[in-house]
Amino acid sequence: MQAIFQPGDFPALLVGLSSPDDAAVYRINDETALIFTTDFFTPVVDDPYTYGAIAAANAMSDVYAMGGQVLMALSIAAFPPKLPGRVIGEILRGAGEKVAEAGGVIAGGHTIDDNEPKFGLAVVGVVHPDRVATKGGARPGDQLLVTKPLGVGIITTAAKGDAADPAHLEAAIQSMMQLSRQAAQLAAQVTVHAMTDITGYALLGHGYEMASLSGVRLRFYFDRLPFLPGAKEYAELSLFPGGSCRNQETYARYVSFGGLEEEMRLLLFTPETSGGLLIALPPGEADRLETLCREAGQAVWRVGEAVEGEGIEVL
Repeated sequence: MQAIFQPGDFPALLVGLSSPDDAAVYRINDETALIFTTDFFTPVVDDPYTYGAIAAANAMSDVYAMGGQVLMALSIAAFPPKLPGRVIGEILRGAGEKVAEAGGVIAGGHTIDDNEPKFGLAVVGVVHPDRVATKGGARPGDQLLVTKPLGVGIITTAAKGDAADPAHLEAAIQSMMQLSRQAAQLAAQVTVHAMTDITGYALLGHGYEMASLSGVRLRFYFDRLPFLPGAKEYAELSLFPGGSCRNQETYARYVSFGGLEEEMRLLLFTPETSGGLLIALPPGEADRLETLCREAGQAVWRVGEAVEGEGIEVL
């Protein structure tokens, strides 16, 4: 595609194929840029309303990762012909209420027949052209903050095998349904050097993308990382989804560990759904953001820093 659409021919395209990121960004004028992204997946929970809400929150997450706010969305759906209409209605209701919570509107969509349910959104957001957050830009000395605990991937996998404590699953569901809207709004009030969301490539995969595009090394401290209740327990039982091993095969060569046991290493390669933001920013701005989050009731954890070098280390 890049051979067809040369970056020099599209100066208004601020983020696109030449600079891979969480979403595309297109400048409309000096005050407004559009963010465009899409995501959809098969059910991660049994309840149709919850599935729709999680799929919507996950799709909108990339808008927040770019520093923007949601404007509108289109539904992308593939449903089995025999799926009851009430089930489809609940999926759509869950997504609709989550988009409304984000301050946006679902303006249409497209549905096809498929043997396995799939649902998500194509989302348009807005951001000031000078306030676009990208994965690149982290600098040595920057502090690393995350805005949601890790572990939804292994908890939902355990639940599929009827091995998860219902309370653990409920905490994971609430985390997945939580929008990153407030976290992005607060981050917009400080100077952010780089930002992404933690989703399918896990903390270490998305962290490596940030490190690589920024030309720095990210250092995480395992004992500072937040985990949902049950996540470490299920890791010790090796209840990992297949995506954990695929992420490990892809990114392990870029990561060094300081004596961490294998199960906890693999946990950091485990995919997340609708995960939180990973933010790199100067120490003083990190202090400011932590204060803003505390005052607003927004969770945030300081989990490491950027240093000279490349790749990732976990201590």
